[in-house]
Amino acid sequence: MNQKNSLGLNNCFLDLDDPFELFKTWMEEAKKSELNDPNAVALATSDKNNYPSVRMVLLKDFNKNGFIFYTNLNSQKGNELKENPKAAMCFHWKSILRQIRISGTVSLVEDKVADVYYNSRGYESRIGAWASNQSEKLDNRDQLINSIEKYKKKYDDENKVPRPSHWSGWNLSPLNFEFWLDGDNRIHERLKYTKNDNGDWIRFLLSP
Repeated sequence: MNQKNSLGLNNCFLDLDDPFELFKTWMEEAKKSELNDPNAVALATSDKNNYPSVRMVLLKDFNKNGFIFYTNLNSQKGNELKENPKAAMCFHWKSILRQIRISGTVSLVEDKVADVYYNSRGYESRIGAWASNQSEKLDNRDQLINSIEKYKKKYDDENKVPRPSHWSGWNLSPLNFEFWLDGDNRIHERLKYTKNDNGDWIRFLLSP
């Protein structure tokens, strides 16, 4: 049986013109074997002076329009994305020896989309969105604990905790995908998709 696709890559790369479909297939494979958070992704941003920073976030949704994650809009990443609305993601799944890199532009999700996700979170997480001034300096840990208790008193009905205006979701709309498979002797397999000026996806191989 032929174990390669039309480009000579492992058949896990399939033969798809749409990178979103390949991403979906690989994510489903990762869900079967990755012990913790297969949706964990390294998110890279940079500020207006082009200084980069990276951290792990959780992908909460994806569709043909892009990849969605949520955060405090006044956090470091929130401020950097407002200053420079370009970002990159890297998924790495050790259990299946695969990696996906995605880069593109970001935009805020609609309020109704953010509301739906926010209201699906647990009570403590919704309170935390109010209580934590994410990325700002804390004088001590008690300062945060006291803030949590303050907002629990303010919003003591677990069914009535409004979404803070400073908390929402970002959508990364891809311009590039790179799918990577570990290879023997570091001869890895790499497949890149790039969106052209007509909005079509062009795929090609990369040297390891």
